Amino acid sequence: MPYKPRDYYAKKAKQEKYPARSVYKLQEADKKYRLLKRGQIILDLGAAPGSWSKYALQKVGKTGKVVGVDLSPVKITAPNFVFLQKDIFEIGPEEILKATETEAFDAVLSDMAPKTTGDRSGDHFRSINLAERALEIAEKTLKTGGVFFVKVFEGEAFPRFVEEVKKRLGPVKRFRPKSTRSESREIFVLARKEVKN
Repeated sequence: MPYKPRDYYAKKAKQEKYPARSVYKLQEADKKYRLLKRGQIILDLGAAPGSWSKYALQKVGKTGKVVGVDLSPVKITAPNFVFLQKDIFEIGPEEILKATETEAFDAVLSDMAPKTTGDRSGDHFRSINLAERALEIAEKTLKTGGVFFVKVFEGEAFPRFVEEVKKRLGPVKRFRPKSTRSESREIFVLARKEVKN
């Protein structure tokens, strides 16, 4: 089925002044799992074009903070939004914390995806690579009890990735939002950082 850019969620995003329809995936997960709360400090990896950061800012309010990281610029001006225009493979967890004057995050979100090529296997492994980097950053920057929410393209390495999240953070939930296009293989993985003995 051909992609219709003016589908329901795309129109809704335009009406509600979000840069992309992806905001509804985060909103749906947030309503179901209560990911974001007032006063929290949130890290948004792959923040461009800014929908997730914009939504997170509304949720955390003036007492919270949102940090975005992406190679592409994000057009958000808010006193409690900090943006680092960096490649996530070239900036370390400690650098992110230091640059944003943060001790730890309440949530690490990642909607990162590779530029799709049509090679399903290649796209899957590139997606896993991004998700694994997000996990590395989350493991070192999340508070105990903090939320990790990451997008992945399903494929042969997906079960291994889920096991890695369980091992490093804690029990995992898989989530496929209603706003995900039917032909898409994307799925979200959610975990909360447990206290390790």
